Amino acid sequence: MLSATSNARAQACCAGSSAITPGRLAGPEDALVGVLFKAQNVLGAHDASRHYASSGSGNSEVDFEEDLIGTLRVLRRAQVSMVVPFVETRRRVASKLGTGGGLGDVNVSGRWDLTLAGASKVVPGVALLLGVTLPTGRPPESATHLNAADATGIGALQGSLGLAVEQTFGPWLVNVGGFVSQRAARETQGIHTRLGTQATFLAAGGYTFDDDVAIALVLTYALEANARVNGEIVSDSGRAVTTVTLAGLVPFNDTLRLQGGLYVTPPLDHFARNQPTPIGLTLALLRSFS
Repeated sequence: MLSATSNARAQACCAGSSAITPGRLAGPEDALVGVLFKAQNVLGAHDASRHYASSGSGNSEVDFEEDLIGTLRVLRRAQVSMVVPFVETRRRVASKLGTGGGLGDVNVSGRWDLTLAGASKVVPGVALLLGVTLPTGRPPESATHLNAADATGIGALQGSLGLAVEQTFGPWLVNVGGFVSQRAARETQGIHTRLGTQATFLAAGGYTFDDDVAIALVLTYALEANARVNGEIVSDSGRAVTTVTLAGLVPFNDTLRLQGGLYVTPPLDHFARNQPTPIGLTLALLRSFS
């Protein structure tokens, strides 16, 4: 029979980690399917000097996304996921309104847990992360709607490699990780472009209550090196963004759960570079199978 402490540790590992990572399988699950809805409002933008400026009069952007999620366990400690996004944008620039959308860039990812969180008080859970993003969306240069509102992808194949480390302390879960992403070069109208290497770092803490309801605070920082155009580095083209997310999970039963989150890039200087500054929310409904 499991002790009370063991039960709490298992709950934190499963519910807490799922709150941080939508679409991740818990210990006894073999597969899941779900839908995730996302809506965000762009408050302004950070420039190349990391200075923030709010959207001017007559400028605005609202983005929506609906993701189809599927995850399958392929080995006892390995799982693969696919996310198929549909993206819509409503963008107003200088009082000129553009709307559009369509299929975004499809992502396929894998996770291999080398060790499991909570299995040892000394050795944390360690997982290898792999990912490929396919250029299935419409790149900006192919957009036809006003303000490129129908652009839904970056137009380049992307590969990612990362590592995640997590450990449980009773009902608490601590998770840190990072991954490196590289986009393939592409040529558009005779111009050869390669986006810079991107690195993303994540730190999160979660708490699971006795009824398996979980909450988590997630801090993400992503930075990207300068791009190259025709072999030459484009100065001040690198990007960075800090995102703070308050996430939660509510299980309806053993197979159906609701996940959600509220996220923001702080609309203050230094929290981003060459990036829009959004505030938004996500809501996902997931059905698992054992």
